[in-house]
Order: sequence, then structure tokens, then C-alpha cells
Amino acid sequence: MGRRDYRDDRHAMVRAQLERRGISDPRVLEAMSRVARHRFVPVNQRAFAHDDRPLPIGEGQTISQPYMVALMTQCLKVRGPERVLELGTGSGYQAAILAELAAEVYTVERHAGLSREAQDVLRSLGYGNLHFRVGDGTLGWPEEAPFDRILVTAGMPRVTDVLLDQLNDGGYLVAPVGSRSFQDLTVVERVGSEFREHTAGGCAFVPLVGEYGWEAGNSE
Repeated sequence: MGRRDYRDDRHAMVRAQLERRGISDPRVLEAMSRVARHRFVPVNQRAFAHDDRPLPIGEGQTISQPYMVALMTQCLKVRGPERVLELGTGSGYQAAILAELAAEVYTVERHAGLSREAQDVLRSLGYGNLHFRVGDGTLGWPEEAPFDRILVTAGMPRVTDVLLDQLNDGGYLVAPVGSRSFQDLTVVERVGSEFREHTAGGCAFVPLVGEYGWEAGNSE
């Protein structure tokens, strides 16, 4: 049997799951077509890597549904020269998409094992504009702030001043905000000292655990 051609799977994913649902940013579509999504899932999950759903990656975490990755990235409005902060490295897939689009990406993950695995995959794919930290993502990365864009890839109870203070004027923050089980995808634009907010639909992410997020466990 010949080796599976994941490029065809990626292109089909982009057509059926992204373009048909209104993802229109050509740079986002190109990045989603290019990044080898199957490399970011466990080997025993690779047959499902391009399915229209999240997949488990260990430590109670998931690789997000392709459409949600594309939607969040499109909402972030990355044009090329930006420095981006990602909170929740997870599998590293979203970081790879961001690395295709931005000048520098800083990504924080609280699970050391997941961070190591993501770093191994990302480096093997040749990304040189990524910076990694293991720690509490709810604190951001103040030593490297301010950032032009901030993307949170886990559910938050609220958008905190801690993160807004790390966002550049003219920048965007995108985060799932709500309860532990269901959130609104929230987009915040900073205009001087003012923060303009709107939502881009409902979503369900694993909780962002940390000092300014949720406690580990199942309580609301």
C-alpha cells in the first residue's frame, strides 16, 4: 500500500471545512493548506487528523478543530510583521500556523511534556521564529511584552488586565471567554487606552488553568 498523501487531506479540509464556512483570509487558508497537521497528533490518531473535530493529545488537552484554528487566526488579523503571544502551546499546531503568518511567536504551555513534544515537532519542521516557555499562561509573558497580537487557546473566565496590559496599541486579543464548559470567542481591539470588544460565535475549549484562570479540577 502506498504512503498516505496528507497534502490531499489538507486541501480537502480547507475546501470543505474552512472556505465553505466563510474563512476567507487567503493567508490563513494558505497556511492551513501548508502546515502538516498530521504531525501534531499522536500516531494512532493520524487517520483522523483532518476530521472536523478536536482530538486528544494527552494531559487532558486537545488539538483544536481545524475550523476553530482558522477562525481564531482570521480574527487575529495577522499581516506579517507582528510579534504574537500564544497562551496554550498544546500540540504546537496553532503555533505553526502563527509562525507561518507572523514575524515572531512566543508560546506558553503549563505542561512541560507537551511543550517538549511540540518543540520537537516544530523544530523538525524548520520553524525558527518560535520562542517557548513552560509556565502559567494566565500571566502572559511580561518580559517580552508588549505584543501586537495575543491568542488564548483555552477557555478563560474573563479577559484580564494582566493580558490587556501586554497588548500593543492597535493590537488584537482573541480568547474563548465564559464558563469551564462553554465560551464565546471574544475579540478585543486596543485603540489607545480603549478596548473594543465583540464576539465571533460560541465555542468549547478546555479550561485555561492558572492564577488568573481556572483552578485545576471540575468545579465551575
